[in-house]
Amino acid sequence: MDLRERTGISTKKLLMYGRIPRGKFYDWRRRYGVKNQHNGKIPRSGWLLEEERRAIIRYARANIEEGYRRLTYRMIDDDIAYASPSSVYRVLRAAGLSSRFNALAPTGKGRGYIQPEACHKEWHIDISHINVCGTFMFLIAIIDGYSRYIVHHDLRGSMEEKDVELVVEEAHERYPDEHPRLISDRGGQFIAKDFKEYLRNIGLKQVFISAGYPQSNGKLERFFRSIKTECIRSKALLSIPDARIQIDQYIWYYNHKRLHSAIFYITPYDMLNGKKDEILTIRNDKLLRARMKRIRIYNEMNESALQISQ
Repeated sequence: MDLRERTGISTKKLLMYGRIPRGKFYDWRRRYGVKNQHNGKIPRSGWLLEEERRAIIRYARANIEEGYRRLTYRMIDDDIAYASPSSVYRVLRAAGLSSRFNALAPTGKGRGYIQPEACHKEWHIDISHINVCGTFMFLIAIIDGYSRYIVHHDLRGSMEEKDVELVVEEAHERYPDEHPRLISDRGGQFIAKDFKEYLRNIGLKQVFISAGYPQSNGKLERFFRSIKTECIRSKALLSIPDARIQIDQYIWYYNHKRLHSAIFYITPYDMLNGKKDEILTIRNDKLLRARMKRIRIYNEMNESALQISQ
């Protein structure tokens, strides 16, 4: 101010001559006469602690096959770290690990389809070809439309009507009191007269997906893609019996351990048994307690910084 009065030059020109940014000048003027104090960024409650970042990176490196969203909820369930998917993604990206967690390109499957509201309302059945040591086998599977639980499956040497009927029979014997709609395409096995008669005898209603609209059976298509990517193509199948063992083990993992992205990242088994609300409540509670812990730690850090600056 004294320099401006002595020279008669405006503040704007003085700042220009001195190459001083206007914002910095007015910040200086606002703080003139105020005692120096802690002036760093105040951490927010959502900022992860350094120990949490290290835990996320360690867990990600030990589970490189998982996407960041599934990894997020696995860490919450296993009490490793409590963070949102976006926070986990930022940590992995900063650590150079994000390229391992690229999501698959979105598809239009599932649009326009009304999802069931409870278990055993709809079962989907389909068949997929499996190459085992040069021999084509046929994986027949039934999935519950609500929980994504694989109700029953079998690796068969053929895909005739009798093969499909045996798989449906096993599934029905597991849940004899349930009468879901059985959804399938119009393959020869499913439109066979004997198969239709069998379904009527056990009290199951058959529903065909619309021609040209495979999205209605997309849940099984997605399962077949997962088992081929994560099991069949990633392991050496030594024989047909070995293939059956590997497939059985993967489907147990798929039902009981693998967090499913379409059902809030919980397992099909937990979804089937009505544990969704309980699991989501526990996760939210863990996230809230972790947030409160960060607030407490950052408040203590800020108080220490203020005491040092004074």
